[in-house]
Amino acid sequence: MLTEVAGLALLAAITPTALLVVAVFLGAANPRRTVLLYLAGAVVMTVVIAVIVFVVLRTGHLDKPHERHARYGVRLGLGVLLLLAGAFVLRRSRKAQDPAKAARKKQKGPGLISRMIAKPGPKEAFIVGILVYSPSLTFVAAVQTVATSKDSIAASVLAIVLIVAITLLFVWVPFLLYLLMPDQTGRLLGSFNAWLRTHGHQILFVVLFGAGVIVTIDGILGLT
Repeated sequence: MLTEVAGLALLAAITPTALLVVAVFLGAANPRRTVLLYLAGAVVMTVVIAVIVFVVLRTGHLDKPHERHARYGVRLGLGVLLLLAGAFVLRRSRKAQDPAKAARKKQKGPGLISRMIAKPGPKEAFIVGILVYSPSLTFVAAVQTVATSKDSIAASVLAIVLIVAITLLFVWVPFLLYLLMPDQTGRLLGSFNAWLRTHGHQILFVVLFGAGVIVTIDGILGLT
């Protein structure tokens, strides 16, 4: 189970926006406080969602042997939703390549997160952490794998802690690197972010499609 959980959590971690925000916050007037508050908001959101998903599924007794069809039915449903989300992202990426549509989008101005990170304060950093790490299908899929397993509550809690830690990789790993080598980390993030801005949609599609295939196959095999 841990292999599947870690894999799904890793896919949930691959969020181009999260790394872009970290790069901006590390260039703020007080980078350490700003990134820590961003991380705090992200932790609050992921933990709350994980607890809600876990409690709902355990209350529904989907971890019990006689609920096998319901358990794998949920996984199949999540897999299909992930595939649909991937198709949606792919469609949006193709639209973004249309010069006319890109120009119209530019005229609309920056989005909420872009406006908030432009002048990052303590409150803005915390709220952005909540917004960036609002529930994702890959994260929910990882938590449901734990919630529908036969593991004890103690083992499940440890697994959820692992999921949260892996999901937030794009926040705490750059921050630790910044503490160890601030100048090199700033340059590395700057170069990497330029690449992410160009390929963000494609990365997101690959993540959603890959997770969708994994969870869908798992659901189908469980139902057969």
